Amino acid sequence: MSGSVQVTQKQQQLLQLHQQLEEKQHFESSYYLSTRSSVSKQAFSSHKTSSHRRKVSVKTAKGQEVVKLSPLPKRAKRTYLAMDKDKEVIGYVIPVFRANHDVVRGLMEAQEEDVAEEGINYVAMRNLFVREARESVDVKVEKKTRTKHVRESAERLQFDRTMEEWSEFRKKMHPDRLTHPPEFIVKPRGQTAWEGNTVRLHCTVAGWPKPRIAWYKNNVLIDAKAHPEKYTAESIYNMHSLEIKNCDFLDTAQYYVSALNVKGEASSAATVVVKRFQDGTEEGPFDPKPHGFCPEHGVTFETSIIDKFEVAFGREGETLSLGCTVIIYPTVKKYQPDVVWYRNSTPLKPSKWVHTHWSGERATLTLTHLNKEDEGMYTLRVNTKSGFDTYSAYVFVRDADVEVEGVPVAPLDVRCHDANKDYVVVTWKQPAVEGSSPILGYYIDRCEVGNHHWAQCNDAPVKYARFPVTGLVEGRSYVFRVRAFNKAGVSRPSRVSEPVVAMDPSDRARLRAGPLAPWTGVIKFTEEEPTVGVVPGEPADVVVTEATKSYVVLAWKPPEQRGHEGVMYYIEKCIQGTDTWQRVNSGMPVKSPRFAVFDLAEGKSYNFRVRCCNSAGVGEPSVPTGEIIVGDKLDLPSAPGSPVATRNTDTSVVVTWAASKDVKHLVGYYIETSVVGTDVWMPCNNKPVKQTRFVCHGLTTGSNYVFRVKAVNAAGYSQNSSNSDAVVVLAAISVPASPTNVTLLEAVKDYMVLGWTAPTNNGGADIRGYFVDYRTVKGSVYGKWHEMNEKALTTTSFKAENLKENVFYQFQVRAMNMAGVSNPSVPSVGFECKEWTITIPGPPVGLHVLEVRDTSVVVLWEPPVFDGRSPVNGYYLDIKEASAGEAGWKAVHEKTNKKKFMKVTGLVAGTSYVFRVRAQNLVGVGNPSANVGPILAQTRPGTKDIYVDVDDNGVISMVFECSEMKEGSHFVWSKNYQEITDTSRLTIVTEGGKSRAIFNSLSLEDLGTFSCMVTNTDGVSSSYTLTEEALLRLLDLSHEHKFPVIPFKNEMAMELLEKGRVRFWAQLENFTSACQVEYVFNDVIIEQGKKYTMKFDKTTGLVELFMDSLEVTDEGTFTFNLVDGKAKGTTSLVLIGDEFRELQRKSEFERAEWVRKQGPHFVEYLGFTVTSACDVLLKCKIGNIKPETEIIWSKDCIEIAEDDEGAEKIEKKDSELTFNIGKISKQDAGIYEVFLRDERGKDKSAFNLTEAGYQAVMNELFRVIANSSCDIQIHSTEHGIILSSNVTYYDENLRVGWLHKDAKIAASERVKSGVTGEQLWLKINEPTEKDKGKYTMDIFDGKDGVKRVLDLSGKAWEEAFEEFQRLKAAAIAERNRARVVGGLPDVVAIQEGKSLNLTGNVWGEPTPEVWWVKNDKELVSDERYKLKFEHGKFASITIAAVTTADSGKYALMVKNKYGKEAGEFTVSVYNPEEEGKEEKKD
Repeated sequence: MSGSVQVTQKQQQLLQLHQQLEEKQHFESSYYLSTRSSVSKQAFSSHKTSSHRRKVSVKTAKGQEVVKLSPLPKRAKRTYLAMDKDKEVIGYVIPVFRANHDVVRGLMEAQEEDVAEEGINYVAMRNLFVREARESVDVKVEKKTRTKHVRESAERLQFDRTMEEWSEFRKKMHPDRLTHPPEFIVKPRGQTAWEGNTVRLHCTVAGWPKPRIAWYKNNVLIDAKAHPEKYTAESIYNMHSLEIKNCDFLDTAQYYVSALNVKGEASSAATVVVKRFQDGTEEGPFDPKPHGFCPEHGVTFETSIIDKFEVAFGREGETLSLGCTVIIYPTVKKYQPDVVWYRNSTPLKPSKWVHTHWSGERATLTLTHLNKEDEGMYTLRVNTKSGFDTYSAYVFVRDADVEVEGVPVAPLDVRCHDANKDYVVVTWKQPAVEGSSPILGYYIDRCEVGNHHWAQCNDAPVKYARFPVTGLVEGRSYVFRVRAFNKAGVSRPSRVSEPVVAMDPSDRARLRAGPLAPWTGVIKFTEEEPTVGVVPGEPADVVVTEATKSYVVLAWKPPEQRGHEGVMYYIEKCIQGTDTWQRVNSGMPVKSPRFAVFDLAEGKSYNFRVRCCNSAGVGEPSVPTGEIIVGDKLDLPSAPGSPVATRNTDTSVVVTWAASKDVKHLVGYYIETSVVGTDVWMPCNNKPVKQTRFVCHGLTTGSNYVFRVKAVNAAGYSQNSSNSDAVVVLAAISVPASPTNVTLLEAVKDYMVLGWTAPTNNGGADIRGYFVDYRTVKGSVYGKWHEMNEKALTTTSFKAENLKENVFYQFQVRAMNMAGVSNPSVPSVGFECKEWTITIPGPPVGLHVLEVRDTSVVVLWEPPVFDGRSPVNGYYLDIKEASAGEAGWKAVHEKTNKKKFMKVTGLVAGTSYVFRVRAQNLVGVGNPSANVGPILAQTRPGTKDIYVDVDDNGVISMVFECSEMKEGSHFVWSKNYQEITDTSRLTIVTEGGKSRAIFNSLSLEDLGTFSCMVTNTDGVSSSYTLTEEALLRLLDLSHEHKFPVIPFKNEMAMELLEKGRVRFWAQLENFTSACQVEYVFNDVIIEQGKKYTMKFDKTTGLVELFMDSLEVTDEGTFTFNLVDGKAKGTTSLVLIGDEFRELQRKSEFERAEWVRKQGPHFVEYLGFTVTSACDVLLKCKIGNIKPETEIIWSKDCIEIAEDDEGAEKIEKKDSELTFNIGKISKQDAGIYEVFLRDERGKDKSAFNLTEAGYQAVMNELFRVIANSSCDIQIHSTEHGIILSSNVTYYDENLRVGWLHKDAKIAASERVKSGVTGEQLWLKINEPTEKDKGKYTMDIFDGKDGVKRVLDLSGKAWEEAFEEFQRLKAAAIAERNRARVVGGLPDVVAIQEGKSLNLTGNVWGEPTPEVWWVKNDKELVSDERYKLKFEHGKFASITIAAVTTADSGKYALMVKNKYGKEAGEFTVSVYNPEEEGKEEKKD
């Protein structure tokens, strides 16, 4: 169009591009920027929309058309370039930063240094870009031809493409682009290097704001500044490196680099392996290494770990402590090693379950509350500047006792995974013991942190060891626990998990990191327009991440189109083969892109899809997942291979097996063991192990075990493997230790006799021989070692021949067993081959000890090889404590010991001793032998002594048992410590770990000390000394066993039964099922029949004989004869004479009683009782009563009818009849009878309540009264002291006596006793000091009397006497107090002018003072008031002519030393004339 004016397209596009870049380069709040992908999509669509804005032509004032841009569309992305009404760029607006000011201020201070460089670059680039934009918006008007317009259009298209490429480049490279978490562009790579080299780890990290970089070694932060000699860390732009200098083996580790900014955290790992120049296998991280020189301190630290903890066994809930003593040499002031504890190679951190302590010498680890999670290999590692040392031992944690037999034990290792807003996945490990039946499933409990209320998460038990817990409140923290369930019940809960927050990971990271946008230097708050709602799009990539029989877990990606607000999700399911979709969570949409679907039918196929929703509505569904069959995707593991068990120690076995094949997600293996011959399987480990080798500890030495293994994963347990071959728990055989104490026993010109001590440890097998090596010594020059014997020696001495005279030789000895040859002993000193000329004997040889106990030990030796000039005639045994020096030696005995053994007693338990022996001949005492020891005086656990046994056949034997038998071990019996080779006296029988020495014919020849030792053990031995006294006792016991007697628990006895039957019985104590009984009467065997009934209960040993009645012919002797194998027993009972007749009478009586009881009868005959209220009751109990049974009471043969006065006293309650006499008197005496009768029979009972019967009732009444008396009470009066006691009821016939100081009190005027109502009292008038003492009230109770005692002395007397004096004084004062006793009226009315005369009677001792008052003012006697007091009794007042002024209140006042009183009266004076006038007025 000619003459038209346009804004050039190039300028317009440049402005649009500027807007797009600015809105992409500046930061929006977290509410709008939920994901980077959605922002990019929206930015691109906004750019397209801006590019197609329509043109509108308007005319200017000059008539020219100007093309103006239309307003932005409603759905366009808002720009952050501030414009005026003409769309001119006038400024730059920073959007609202939604964050707390304190958080912003903290972020600003923390990142001030990091963002300095980025801020400068950003400001410069922003200003440059805005300036270019401003220049580009200047409007230019020009005319264009069509050709020029076409050419510009082509140029414009090319320019658009260039600008788009430039825009993409700027978006990637601009330092002020949208924030994003750290991302590793180049990750560090693992390296392997030799010791001494330098290793460098490099990485490149992108992220905004600039991430902070930290390096870690095995999860421990590396402080490069603190260790510049070892590490150098550099960061140049986005390139980061860690340099490890002069690598050694300790630098072998997993190195982590962590990058962190406000958007999140990323990490990467690299493994560094440092190798050594050495042969053989490389050392592990806990293997000790030679300590190197420490230049920092100028020393080489040597570490020794002593007093080590052993393999430990604990039980759940207990507290277990492990500890070692650590010695660091040399000691450097203020230097302490780094002590670290590990469990299964993982460092332990202090917590409420784990406490560590380092005292400077001892390292201690305390597990405060054991759980199965604590089981494992524990390692103590001591790090010094020169290296490190370690020590390890396994800790086993057994299950706590179950509360209900058969229930499973608690699961273990509860962990939380994949925590988000909607659910948390809880996993656990199955326990080793399922209980009496297989585990049917598990219950998961949750508890909100801060309270103690546990809620069960699943209604039905889940079989799978993984469960998503839903229904959590967002933002709250929870802990979880698990319980196993089988047919027997529910187990105890597991240890609780670590707390977990129900929150999405992104929200968790944001909370940890702080604000989501970087600091730009300026914050402006602007009002933003409300976002127009956009319905979200469909989610993507909906997949099933986990499927079991109980649930299915879905996961998906959020939609790309989601608007500026957050989205939530609905999950829908559809059964395969149908078109009906059912919404799973119709009540509440979920916020996280993950969800667990429950309540699915096992075996059915389902499709799943997801819809998004927000305030604008519900979006379209996602693509369905496809057919998903509900069921466990994880199969049970296959059974492991057959285990192989090999010997390890005397309490442990090594078990190896082949791993399960094709197993997924293996949790580990459980190993079980069973003693051969039983079917009881016990777990060896309570925490699954993943390796295929395990050492089973805590086994019984010498027992035979088999083992089996089962694998476990989240789906459950595998089948058990086949059983291993049986293995006996014994220590594995190894080469023996080295011999010791190589000494010279004899020397001649060309030979020398050597001796040595056998190894302390034979390696688990007998020593088969020794090899001797020698070398020559010339000064400090040593020759080569040569063998002296090709054939092994069987003794601990050797004659070295063919030596050169006057030449010095050194010798060393090696021991040999079936496993091989030991290391050589320490070389001896140089011995000169030179003939001895000494005359005393040489040293004894072969010293060794047996029977080590807490307080004793037996020392044995052999004679010296060289006797001297005369034979050896005795020995001396010396002893000293191991810690004492040479001066500590002392002789055990004074006289010579001619035997070659000696038992040393009186040792102190826990102390170590050293022994030596010296030989003596006629010349003197020779040199001591080589020392033996140190020997710790301590009884080994499980040590048993020889005991003597006498069997059922009377055979006498000695028995010794050993639980530490090893392969090749055997028992050696000795007498007087000489091995028994003659079998004429003893027969040795050995079975397993038990040996029996049987005496063929015990006699005095067998007296002596018998001992037994077990070879190939650590000195297992014992002895028994047979004395003459013991021999006789054993012979008697043997005779009893050869000719046994059946023991009776109860000899024959007799008792009467119902109907008069007679029972004879006896009970045996020990017998067998073969025992037989013969019943005899008067030497005649009786049989079962009408008269006799026999019974023998072999379960209780009860022998019984029953007879229905006793007749005259039954007088005689009854006998039980018993035979039990070769044992016999007899018991008898003689019934003759008066004893038989008395028994016969009782039998007849019992039969009559039985007949009586067939009808109505008395169970208890008529008797009496006295109630606590002292009422007398006649009572009886009746039985076998019917409603028609007649019950008749009578007194003195006169029936008490229903209408008689006494009928109301009769009462029947159940089977008890009572007659309530009440308070008894003489009138109640008489004979009372009760009759029972009906058609079955009759019975009668009577009670004679006369004479003796009446007196018995009264005595019982007196007893009740006496026992109802209370303790004596003290009361004081004005006359004296009263002692009293209350009873429930008092009868005039009751005798009561009072005693003072155990002497009866005679009645007098001053001391009286009596009864008032139910109170028994003793009055003491005017008490004196003589009345103090013990008072006794003796109440007759029908027998001896009931005494109540009061000690009226001390404080009791003082208080009572003081109260008496006070009351007496008060009474005297009251009697003698001054008072007005009469004569005065209350009111006196008198006519004016009359004379008033009043007289009052006065009393008081002494005579009181008297005065008168008027209106509280004292009157004085004068002409008007005449006051008189005559005879000390009469006080008068006279007023001659009264006037109205004399009206008022008057009082006669009296007073003496005991008190005062006023006699008050009122005087009213009237005038008759004035009163008449007033009446007239009225």
